[in-house]
Amino acid sequence: MNQPLVVKMYRLAAIPARCRLATFAVAAAVLAIGRPAVADTSPKHGGTLEFAVTVEPGNYDCHGNISFAFLHPIAPHYSTLLKFDAANYPRIIGDLAESWSVAADRLTYSFKLRPNVLFHDGSRLTSGDVKASYERIAHPPPGVVSARKVDYAAISSIDTPDPLTVVFHLQWPEAAMLANFASPWNCIYSVAKLAQDPEFPKARVLGTGAFAFVEYEKGKYWRGRRWDRYFLPGKPYLDGYQADFIPANAVMTAYKSGRIAAEFRGVTPPQRDDLVEAPGDRMEISESPWLSNLLVVFNTKRPPFDDTRVRRALSLAIDRWGAAAKLQGTTFLKYVGGVMRPGSSMATPEAELVTIPGFSRDITASRDEARRLLDEAGVRDLKVTITVRDIPMPHYAGADLLAESWRQIGVTTTQDRRNIWDWQKEIDARQFDVALDFSGDFYDDPTIQLTKYVSHDLSPVNYSYSTDRFLDALFIGQAVTNDPRQRAKIVRDFEQHALSEAYTVPLLWWNRIVATSAKLKGWSITPSHFIGQDLTEVWLDQ
Repeated sequence: MNQPLVVKMYRLAAIPARCRLATFAVAAAVLAIGRPAVADTSPKHGGTLEFAVTVEPGNYDCHGNISFAFLHPIAPHYSTLLKFDAANYPRIIGDLAESWSVAADRLTYSFKLRPNVLFHDGSRLTSGDVKASYERIAHPPPGVVSARKVDYAAISSIDTPDPLTVVFHLQWPEAAMLANFASPWNCIYSVAKLAQDPEFPKARVLGTGAFAFVEYEKGKYWRGRRWDRYFLPGKPYLDGYQADFIPANAVMTAYKSGRIAAEFRGVTPPQRDDLVEAPGDRMEISESPWLSNLLVVFNTKRPPFDDTRVRRALSLAIDRWGAAAKLQGTTFLKYVGGVMRPGSSMATPEAELVTIPGFSRDITASRDEARRLLDEAGVRDLKVTITVRDIPMPHYAGADLLAESWRQIGVTTTQDRRNIWDWQKEIDARQFDVALDFSGDFYDDPTIQLTKYVSHDLSPVNYSYSTDRFLDALFIGQAVTNDPRQRAKIVRDFEQHALSEAYTVPLLWWNRIVATSAKLKGWSITPSHFIGQDLTEVWLDQ
């Protein structure tokens, strides 16, 4: 695991000479923050944290959502069974669970719940709420979307021997199960509310998290206040928080005016440098390889993208290595990688990666092969519409990369830029040629990261709508394999087949840079922008 780099000292070669002195001065000021002689680092109570979110949530259901637009404003209202300790990522700690045990055969997971947990309406949480929530995740009823249900296919039954004990029985020993129990998406809902309406969470907010819901004014903000009956004594530290919905092009102004203390998704390298050099409140800069990438998704139900040769040709034409070198100085896009995050333990080494179609460093040879495949498929004068989320960074840059790459092999492209909810409607209706999607996960594990490639009937987030039972078998194979070397081999086989068939292919992996006000304490960067957003540890040094 590549560890996050916090308060990074930037390479001076990338900074104009006239700015270097200022950069040194600001960097010195930033590094001074946190020294014991400067300030008391004990958490303080009080204050309202104001931060930016560049897109609004479409609904309020954790189980069906996949975007930061949902998680950043809404996660503080909910608790999960386990969670990742952001300050010591990827360590897993209890949230609702006070303790837990795993059977020697890894087929039984038993959790003892905290006895003092209340929903924000005052009702007491029991094991029945946990059971109902996980049954909804693993086996969603009609009309309910569970975006990650394939991750929980191993669960065969859930027992609740008493109000504070919940026992999960598995059909096979799932290697990623403990991490899956720590998923930030697995909000625990009230069994009583779900019994009344399985879709209750889409339009209502009722959790057991550190902050109770106050109000949502569309186009403006989302507010939460401290839940005084929260189960962890003395927490949260904040009186409340406000997520301001700010267009991406206005975030820098909000930073510089002091209106916001953070935008937790990330800033670009030029924005980072601008904030470090700007006068006013000092900023802390945190940086980490990002557990996110852009994905090129071909609609396999629409000709000619039902032809492997066409899909592979379009993947071959993309100059990933050249683009990574060009774009990393101005965008999130930085790393070339396959289905697993570059640098992680399961990632394919570069020497092997470059042998996979679309990942060779010889772009001339790759494009020659792309033209040959299109000719073989009888496809000429191909016109492609790329359906793109209306999130400029990094989706526009990714779409522009595709357009330029495909122009080199005679393919004409147009871009259909839509807000994320209209984008989703188009994808769900299968009304697209090629979609620019993303993969954003919370932990480096194949069971979690490969869901975009597993057959659509098993994984609704596979937007190519492909069915490939060989990939499904490999997915299950790696999940039940405990030996890391054997598991890595299965993942490599999965990757080779998936990227050769090219239903969905990685474009580029991201680098995460987060700027926070020096007043904001207790927040830690991780490779995932989905971790650490419950705000239980955050406080303001006012």
